[in-house]
Amino acid sequence: MQQQKRAFVIAGTSSGCGKTTVTLGVMRALMARQMRIQPFKIGPDYLDSGWHTAVTGIASRNLDAFMLPASILNGLFNQCLADKDVAVIEGVMGLYDGYGTGLDYCSSAAMAKQLGCPVILLVDGKGVSTSLAATVLGFQKFDPTVNIAGVLINRVNRDSHYQLLKQAIEHYCAIPVLGRIPVMPDIELPSRHLGLNSACESQQQQQDPRWQLLADQIEATVDLDKLLDLTQLPALPSGSADGLIDPELGKGLTLALAEDEAFNFYYPDNLTLLEKSGVVIKRFSPLHDSQLPECQMVYIGGGYPEIYASQLAANSAMYQSLRQAHQKGIPIYAECGGLMYLGETLVDAENVRHSMVGLIVGESYMEKCLMRFGYCEAKVNCDTVLIAKGETLRGHEFHYSDFSSSFSPVFTMTKQRDSVIEKTWQGGYQNGNTLASYLHIHFAQRPALLHRWLRIAREYL
Repeated sequence: MQQQKRAFVIAGTSSGCGKTTVTLGVMRALMARQMRIQPFKIGPDYLDSGWHTAVTGIASRNLDAFMLPASILNGLFNQCLADKDVAVIEGVMGLYDGYGTGLDYCSSAAMAKQLGCPVILLVDGKGVSTSLAATVLGFQKFDPTVNIAGVLINRVNRDSHYQLLKQAIEHYCAIPVLGRIPVMPDIELPSRHLGLNSACESQQQQQDPRWQLLADQIEATVDLDKLLDLTQLPALPSGSADGLIDPELGKGLTLALAEDEAFNFYYPDNLTLLEKSGVVIKRFSPLHDSQLPECQMVYIGGGYPEIYASQLAANSAMYQSLRQAHQKGIPIYAECGGLMYLGETLVDAENVRHSMVGLIVGESYMEKCLMRFGYCEAKVNCDTVLIAKGETLRGHEFHYSDFSSSFSPVFTMTKQRDSVIEKTWQGGYQNGNTLASYLHIHFAQRPALLHRWLRIAREYL
């Protein structure tokens, strides 16, 4: 008989309530019990999922209802959970915050319902007593179809304070309170302009003793046995992720993947799909390596090139290696930070100009506020290495920089919320077989998305 699977969403009342830290602690505490966990993050976020991966050693997967059809998302979820005991899913923003005002679109609550798993609601207990029961009751009543199975209370140091909150919530809301997490200043995650610092910038996170201290605290003040009892899945969600990629098309191909402190924003599902096509992935560092590995395709993801601009500019050998690959026609695909890197120059936050690779005519420059943020749809104006003219991609942008170029943009981007078009803009640039834009995309959004890139790459075997 198949072992009972467990899954739950740790959702908050708002951003900044401590979801990521508490999620990391719960993951490590369950791992200490020898449970096989699978981390997930709802939405397009790279930073939170990066911390999941670094602290647990298990690649965290994004559950993105905007980019992925429900059947495909559910199928990927089931695949990841196949050899695991429990899915620990970190929510996005507040429980009901999604894309627009609809309850069932891209929110943590909607994802919990789609997957059929319960919610553990994290609330902030600082400076409040019985009023916290009103908060919990409001979340229960707002959408009664969401299974809020239990409550965790953050930032409560004294047990007497916790008992008061627990009694009020259980009395007025008829829902179990599973425990508390005290203020632990040494466990706070560092942040910068895009949010949390990326976990890869802090080496050897798995061995950091802070995470064991946090896990020990969770074990001591949270009833994990009850949490596990409340979060058994009656059944896996319906869906399939089969047939997303031609398993023969990538055989014999090698992809060079930029991965270091400056470039590390990738969806693990994207890399898995490439590997399922037969592609061999070889990592390289634009910061530290002098040349690309032998390859037929190059992928440069997002990250923080502006923080490492001087070091990137000093590595002229890597610039030359990328230029040679481009001149050969090897297809290069870059997202966000990758676009900044492939431009001619990058102007950092101190207004210092740095020379970049120069495959895309133009300059990136840092601003003091978010230039674009959130989901959008891109219609393609011409054939590209990834997608043909007239087709569309769904993705998201999140950047404090902007890019100025004399090249004609290849994408027409539209941001639509609650059936109203809020904004339209142009973006993305192609030079030969090099395509770069601010758009982050999930390759699993539809079958055959990667086939053009792979077919072009095969010409360079």
